Amino acid sequence: MDSPSQPNRDESAPALAPVRIVAFESRMAAETATLIERNGCVPIVAPAMREVSVGENPAAIDFAEHLLAGEIDIAIFLTGVGVRALFAVLDVRYPRAATAAALKRITTVVRGPKPARALREIGIEPSITTPEPNTSRELMATLANARELSGARVAVQEYGVTNRELTAGLEARGASVIVVPVYRWTMPSDPGPLRDALRAIIEGRADAVIFTSSHQVTNVIQTAEALGLGERLRHALGAVAIGSIGPVCSEHLRASGIDVDFEPAHPRLGHLIKEAADRARSIVEAKRSPRGAESLTVRPAVPLRPERLAENAHRLRHWDHPMLRACRREHASYTPIWLMRQAGRYMPEYRRVRDHHEFVEMCTRPELAAEVTVAAVQRLDVDAAIIFADILLPLIPMEVGLHYEKGGGPMVDRPIRNASDLERVPSVDVSALSFVGEAIRMVDRAIGARTPIIGFAGAPFTLASYLIEGGASRQYQATKMLMYNDPDTWHRLMDRLARFTIDYLNMQVASGASIVQLFDSWVGSLGPDDYRRFVLPHTAKIIAGIEPGIPVIHFGTVTGTLLELMREAGGDVIGLDWRVDLAKAWARLGYDVAVQGNLDPIALFAEVDEIRSRAGAILQRAAHRPGHIFNLGHGILPETPVDHVIALVDAVHEMSAS
Repeated sequence: MDSPSQPNRDESAPALAPVRIVAFESRMAAETATLIERNGCVPIVAPAMREVSVGENPAAIDFAEHLLAGEIDIAIFLTGVGVRALFAVLDVRYPRAATAAALKRITTVVRGPKPARALREIGIEPSITTPEPNTSRELMATLANARELSGARVAVQEYGVTNRELTAGLEARGASVIVVPVYRWTMPSDPGPLRDALRAIIEGRADAVIFTSSHQVTNVIQTAEALGLGERLRHALGAVAIGSIGPVCSEHLRASGIDVDFEPAHPRLGHLIKEAADRARSIVEAKRSPRGAESLTVRPAVPLRPERLAENAHRLRHWDHPMLRACRREHASYTPIWLMRQAGRYMPEYRRVRDHHEFVEMCTRPELAAEVTVAAVQRLDVDAAIIFADILLPLIPMEVGLHYEKGGGPMVDRPIRNASDLERVPSVDVSALSFVGEAIRMVDRAIGARTPIIGFAGAPFTLASYLIEGGASRQYQATKMLMYNDPDTWHRLMDRLARFTIDYLNMQVASGASIVQLFDSWVGSLGPDDYRRFVLPHTAKIIAGIEPGIPVIHFGTVTGTLLELMREAGGDVIGLDWRVDLAKAWARLGYDVAVQGNLDPIALFAEVDEIRSRAGAILQRAAHRPGHIFNLGHGILPETPVDHVIALVDAVHEMSAS
């Protein structure tokens, strides 16, 4: 009789075929193939990129001149290869002893052991070393804890592309940043092996695919798209084991719609290959089984990292609330729902207060703002309270003559049309809007124990458009003319608005908000090129400047052509208006970001059965994927029947309950 620990074996059973591993290494292609073979697997190694020197590199020379003149306080080095390439350029013009001595006098920061090793080769011991694996946010947190950044002059060694999140985070904390490119990445000289590897994946001749950089991901996807194989590749990748070297690469994979099955315990190529050799077979068997989708555990959402966890009690007590779980792309017991303008004119509770008080008075008197905020949550049973306020409140202390005309909306008496107009606007401290913080504290005391509170602000483009146009506009002609004809004044205005908005949102967080939303109501008036040049850097600065641990919802209207750029600007949740298909929009954005939306507000005037049908269709498009927050595609309209709004909330809770 066999021992329980010695199961019967069929000695005639054929040996299992070796695991076939696809890798996209370039500089270490030969070493990668050898390591795969040593682990008993079959290598399919296809370089997906190559490094190209920047050439003359005036930016590197400019960096050296500032460094030698004592005009740089912090230098950040992101890669070992980048450190060596930078000094290869500088050594042609400056004595190495001089540049090394200048670096020793300032704070030097390295991300991981490779740039640390490269600096030590030239006799420089880094001041600050961040461990691996890490992302830009972790590096930012380590640096911010180590020294004051406000007013600091920071140089960042780039590696292939601009690290927008890092530079925006530094600028949000008051640093001035210069970027120092040293090389760029491009496609391999011979794309044949890469094309062959993609076909091997698509034809089922691979068991595992491993990635060691985000740029590999980009080039692999671009090559597949160019061959007309993009969709087939994504489908095929769902049937193999996907390995990633670490969190930066994993974030990029998920942004491309590719789930990550494993990361190594240590971010080393050898550990990644060993993990693939050990785990690929069981992962592939599960994925390719008839019930593969059910037998596999749904991939966990990327959690907020420990240094981003807020310590305030009002945030921690909502950690497992469906609203916060959705922001983190984690499974919740139902799809959370809240509605823009949920405390508005359609509600009798609001109208009773409004009958006795002007709109601005309701915003600036905390007890009135708190009253209508709480009434909406209690009446509708929504999953979040959004503080009653207005996106244009920051314009009041700017002394531009903001007022609200009955039936005509907000108006600005003294618009900003040129540099002189901007100069007369006084500097504004966030304390001028302290009444918003007090209203949040009052709401927190009333319902904060069970309901998360959303703070919000207008995005800088939307605020700027009101300041320049003098009110709402259809064409935004004055706004665009300032952008095009006087970009310096435009960027100074946007920078002032961005810096104030960071302080304003963080003040709301300190008062009790667990989430913040950035409203870019009018940014859909721009094309992608203008958004990238005139808006994206300022919006990115705001989002990077929000206190760590607080989810950010980034919302705009008529933004179907801007979604990828909004994603690049940042946000844990991207708000979708009703003009886009939620399923297609989410696929474009990537599943490593949550989405919010997107019922047409007019649908709430339909019969309840139709409302339920439309809500069900949106939930189907979300496909029960973790990270969906139900909302309208814009705010509730004034004449909307309250019972229809309640019916929508009930329907979403009922139909999405697990």
